[in-house]
Amino acid sequence: MVAASKLKRAQDRVVAARPYAAVLRDVIADLYSPELAERFALLRQPGEVKRAAVILLTSNRGLAGGFNANLTREARGLIATLEGERTQVDLHVVGRKGLGYFRYIGRAIASSRTDLSDAPTPADARQLVDGVMDAFAKRELDAVYVVYAKYQSALSTPPTADRILPVTPPERKADAPVRDYILAPSAEAILTELLPAYVRNAVYRSMVETAAAEQGARRSAMKSATDNANDLITTLRRTYNRARQAQITQEIAEIVGGAAALEG
Repeated sequence: MVAASKLKRAQDRVVAARPYAAVLRDVIADLYSPELAERFALLRQPGEVKRAAVILLTSNRGLAGGFNANLTREARGLIATLEGERTQVDLHVVGRKGLGYFRYIGRAIASSRTDLSDAPTPADARQLVDGVMDAFAKRELDAVYVVYAKYQSALSTPPTADRILPVTPPERKADAPVRDYILAPSAEAILTELLPAYVRNAVYRSMVETAAAEQGARRSAMKSATDNANDLITTLRRTYNRARQAQITQEIAEIVGGAAALEG
C-alpha cells in the first residue's frame, strides 16, 4: 500500500518532466548547426573514447525483487563493453544497493551518493552531473553514460544505458513545423545556457523514472510476497484441518470400538 501511494506521485513527476524535455530537444534541434557545434565543448564528438564516466542509479532499500540486480547487471555489461574497447571507466554510483554490490566485488568507485530521496529534484541532478560535465568540457572525459530504469509502466521498467555526453543533436522530424525564432542576444548565447540544462534534464528524467520504477517494482514484489504468503496459509490451514479431522475420526473409531467390546 505504501509503494502504491508513492508510485502515483512518482508517476506524476515522470509525466511532468517529459514536456520540458521535449521542448528543450526541439529548440536545440532548431538552433543546431555545424558551425555552432565547433564552439561548444558539450557538442564535441571525440574520435576515440579513451576515458568515460558511468553514472549508475539504484535504490537505497531492497524488497524490490530484481530491480537493483538488473541495474547492476546492465552497468557491468556497459563497463565490460567499454573496457573491452580499451576505455578507462570511472564509476559513479547512486544508492546503497549499487554501492554495496560494487564494493563487494572490489570495483573502484569514483564517487557515490546515498542521500537522495524517493523524490529527486532538479537540484539533485545538478549536483550529480555538474562535476562530470565540467570534466568533459575540460577534455578529461570523452563520454558520459547514465544507467537507469526506464519507466514504461508499473510492470515494465527495463534497465537502460544512455549516453548523455557528448550531446547528440536531436534530429528534426520531417513533418515538424519550421519555427522562426527571434534570437536574443544570439543563438550561441542561448545554446550556452541550453546545453547544460539539456544534460541536467536528461539526468533528472533518469532519476525520476528510476524512482517511479523502484516503487512499481516494490509494489509488484510485495504483491507477489503477499499472494505467496496467502497461498502458504491456505495450504497450511488445509493440512491442519485434514490432520485434525483424521485425529477426530480416529478417536471416534476408538470410542466406538471400545463400546462394542464392552457390549460383547
